[in-house]
Amino acid sequence: MHLLKMSKSRIFQICGIMAPVFMILLIFYWDDVGTTHFYLHTAITSIRVSHLPPVADLNRDQLHSKKSVEERTPSSEADIIQGNLDLTYVESTMGYQKGGGSHEFEQTFNAISVPSFEEKLPGFDLGIDSIKTKTELEWIQHERKRKIKDVCADSSITFSGKNRNFEDIPNKELDHLIVDDRHGIIYCYVPKVACTNWKRIMILLSGSILKQGSPYHVPLEIPRDLVHNSTSHFTFSKFWKRYGKFSKHLMKVKLKKYTKFLFVRDPFVRLISAFRSKFGIKNEDFYSHFAIPMLQLYANYSDPPPSVNEAFSAGIKPTFVNFIQYLLDPRTEKDRPFNEHWRQVYRLCHPCQINYDFIGKLESLDEDASYLLKLLNVEKFVQFPPSLRNRTVSSWEEDWFSKIPVAWREKLYELYQPDFVVFDYPKPTNLLFD
Repeated sequence: MHLLKMSKSRIFQICGIMAPVFMILLIFYWDDVGTTHFYLHTAITSIRVSHLPPVADLNRDQLHSKKSVEERTPSSEADIIQGNLDLTYVESTMGYQKGGGSHEFEQTFNAISVPSFEEKLPGFDLGIDSIKTKTELEWIQHERKRKIKDVCADSSITFSGKNRNFEDIPNKELDHLIVDDRHGIIYCYVPKVACTNWKRIMILLSGSILKQGSPYHVPLEIPRDLVHNSTSHFTFSKFWKRYGKFSKHLMKVKLKKYTKFLFVRDPFVRLISAFRSKFGIKNEDFYSHFAIPMLQLYANYSDPPPSVNEAFSAGIKPTFVNFIQYLLDPRTEKDRPFNEHWRQVYRLCHPCQINYDFIGKLESLDEDASYLLKLLNVEKFVQFPPSLRNRTVSSWEEDWFSKIPVAWREKLYELYQPDFVVFDYPKPTNLLFD
């Protein structure tokens, strides 16, 4: 009866106090279940990176029926502490929490015990077709990570965004970080660096896409259009809509607990590959958004054909010279950032803010991919698809850049210099001097 007499403002005040308490208990629960999947078809599990069941078993929970929201509502604090809590319900309410709790959250997150990369990934026999030993591969990874740390700590090396904190990175710049909560993996994908097949691997492991009610088991069976559909992946950029003001806190927890990797490539060779795939073959989207402006601005076509089919039939395409002009034009990024296919890797993956556990290179793709899957303890369930034979290689650089003036090459190097330095690629002196 006493509650009935309370004013509405008093009731709202109590709710405001209980909300942060509820959320703190939730975080403790989340940390206890470890790499629980918060997304798509996966129910709560306690799978660890070093002890993974077969893929078929990983996805069988997707066939379970769903309860109504009313049935999922936690009945008491004991339900939360004991684990009797459906995270689907939590997700549906998390974004609507109002009020304080920021200081308590910081204390909670800072108190979390974070296992190291080595603790999560025990020793193993390499067992891959490689001329390098396990010790040599470990040393390569050590050196790649050390190089990034050294560059990021060197005050004499400057580039945009280098010294900002992770919390200051805009949400839209986190859309390349794909999260697999099931296995505790975060992959930053870089277009033109085998990202199609790595995305396939992530889909297969997470079970985020089903084929006639069953998960995929072979990476190349996953259609390309689904691979590059944004709805197929759970990225950091989607956290804000799902978790609201708590999103950056959850990101930081996952960055500490999960295994993080990316693959990189010689920056100039990546540009050649991007040009070949987006302007050398028919692509209506890239033609309308990029090729037409290039033709108008740099190739003296005031009225280019309206479609890519008409343009190709007439032999009208932007040249590699036009593409480099476009990249160097200061007007290009006034309206929007570079397209992801030629945007610098440091802008996509934030290596000075994220401490990656594994840095692979396309130049040693087969070897690095096998080693990484072994480290993740998933090599029995998935194999990286074979490399394509028509891959753009560094030996082509001189031919492709032969018509690019040396002054332009120097400006292009300045534009992509952070990627060369951070990821330890040699300066292309053969291209920068007559």
